[in-house]
Amino acid sequence: MESLLGLIKVRVVRGVNLAYRDARGSDPYVVLRMGNQKLKTSVKKKSVNPVWQEDLTLSISDPSIPIRLEVYDKDTFSKDDDMGDADLDVQPFVQVAKMDLADIPSGTVVRTVRPCKQNCLADESHIVWKNGRLVQDTILRLRNVESGEVQLQLQWVNIPGVAL
Repeated sequence: MESLLGLIKVRVVRGVNLAYRDARGSDPYVVLRMGNQKLKTSVKKKSVNPVWQEDLTLSISDPSIPIRLEVYDKDTFSKDDDMGDADLDVQPFVQVAKMDLADIPSGTVVRTVRPCKQNCLADESHIVWKNGRLVQDTILRLRNVESGEVQLQLQWVNIPGVAL
C-alpha cells in the first residue's frame, strides 16, 4: 500500500466561457479524478460562466499522478455531454509542501509553475505561503472542446503524524 503524503483541498472556484451544449446554455459540473478517487461538484443550471466555490479534498500518495479535471453538461434524458478536460501536475506543489516554510513571511511566492505538457495551465501559476498555509491559485484551459477555462485554488493539508 502506498503511503499517504497529505491532502490537497481543491476549491473549484468558477468556470469561464464554457461551451454551450444546450439551446439556453449548459448545466455544468466538474469531476476531479486522481488515481481511483473521483469527486464531483454540484450542477449549475443554465450557465457557461458558473460559480461553484466548492471544496473537494484529494489524498496524495503518488505525486506523479496528475489531477484530471473533467467538465460535463448535465442532461436528464440522455448521457451527460463532455465539455472538456484538463490535467494538473501536482508534483511542484508537493515538492514545495516538503520544504520548511515556517520562517518565510506570509505572501511569499515560493515557486512559479509555467504551462507545459504535464499541465493545462492557461498562464503562470504561483505557489504562495499565505497565513501559514501553502496555496496555489490556477486557471486550467480545457482541452477537447471549443472553449472554456476553470479556475481552481489548491491548498495543502498536513496530516498530523505524517512526515513528507
